[in-house]
Amino acid sequence: HFWASWCEASKQMDEVFAHLAVDFPHALFLRVEAEEQPEISEAYGVTAVPYFVFCKEGKPVDTLEGANPASLANKVAKLAGPANVAQSAAPASLGVAAGPAVLEKVQEMARQNGSSAAESTLKKRLEQLVNSHPVILFMKGNPEEPRCGFSRRVVDILKQEGVEFGSFDILTDNEVREGLKKFSNWPTFPQLYCKGELLGGCDIVIAMHESGELKDVLKEHNIPLRQQGSKIEEPVMSESANEQSPEAIGLTEAQKARLESLTNSNPVMIFIKGSPEEPKCGFSGKVVHILKQEKIPFSSFDILSDDEVRQGLKVLSNWPSYPQVYIKGELVGGSDIVMEMHKSGELKKVLTEKGIIRRESLEDRLEALISSSPVMLFMKGNPDNPRCGFSSKVVNALKGAGISFGSFDILSDEEVRQGLKTYSNWPTFPQLYYKSELMGGCDIVLELEKSGELKATLSE
Repeated sequence: HFWASWCEASKQMDEVFAHLAVDFPHALFLRVEAEEQPEISEAYGVTAVPYFVFCKEGKPVDTLEGANPASLANKVAKLAGPANVAQSAAPASLGVAAGPAVLEKVQEMARQNGSSAAESTLKKRLEQLVNSHPVILFMKGNPEEPRCGFSRRVVDILKQEGVEFGSFDILTDNEVREGLKKFSNWPTFPQLYCKGELLGGCDIVIAMHESGELKDVLKEHNIPLRQQGSKIEEPVMSESANEQSPEAIGLTEAQKARLESLTNSNPVMIFIKGSPEEPKCGFSGKVVHILKQEKIPFSSFDILSDDEVRQGLKVLSNWPSYPQVYIKGELVGGSDIVMEMHKSGELKKVLTEKGIIRRESLEDRLEALISSSPVMLFMKGNPDNPRCGFSSKVVNALKGAGISFGSFDILSDEEVRQGLKTYSNWPTFPQLYYKSELMGGCDIVLELEKSGELKATLSE
């Protein structure tokens, strides 16, 4: 169960999860705090909580997202077999997994589940809508017959910019109209999206159009533009514009010094629309989210608050749009580049090389390995092919007791092999850990097995 302490649905489902663990003592139930174990969460494709992964023979075979106790109980029953209860405690929709405590919890959640399921369905629909066109406008009426002046103004601007766009009449669907306000955290209409990200409403679109920034943003995101009465304008920067120096277009030394001071005012500096707490565009919000997710300290500057900085930084950086991210005074790029660097792992690598985030120490690495599974075995070889008799005996003992465990082949990494001896103050291998605490080596494991205490000890 991937959960989060701040998520009420996680807490509710955790109670159901705990009751199921009692009903199915022969199955192993594990909990992972998703945000505290990002590598494990990423490995299992966790993007929301609560989230459940069902494994058989160490391999994922099914998943469940959301607070649905009936589905959770049925999936557990399907995978683990009959529950350890005297009789089934219907309703049938919960299958054999429904004990009295589970049923009571389900009744408490029934009304909440109904509303949360509807919200989940609406969210998926809104995500599909905002991504249905590269540029889409949620407006009152349609582009041929706008039903409000603000919608009409944005339509006119998009036509002047020569951009092809889709539209949705929010007057025809109140569910979308009200849901989109919450989805975008933007209370009014029209709302303009580019590549699934909110640009803003009428005022922001007008300001971007008048400053030339709207065209720059569209080009940056490879949106083809068509000038009235001409062919499509490809989304590339003008070479002559790229060649202009700051002095050539009137950036004074004082302005340049101020901008350079701002870009160097923090090791990681972002220039965004709005603030990290209240971004005023989707692209800025995305960059803020990535930096927070990576736990990277940063400072920000709201370019909407200072037009001199807003226009001047485009010249200094030779970058036409916002947000802009700087590392030690050097431009990294905009939202697309930061997202790609985040996805590939390059962002963390660059920040480490620049000394902004600490390089992972051997101790950090060992602690991460030890905590990567509740029961963790450091051995020679792997469970399917042990490379020493002692490792083989421990593997057989764990399998015989029906205990799921992770493993690490210390023959594959000399640094880990030698470092773990010092870390654990235990000179030999295998080494078995439970909940990050060293249990011991082969002799201790075999003694626990002989006394019948192995499973109980590793299940406390």
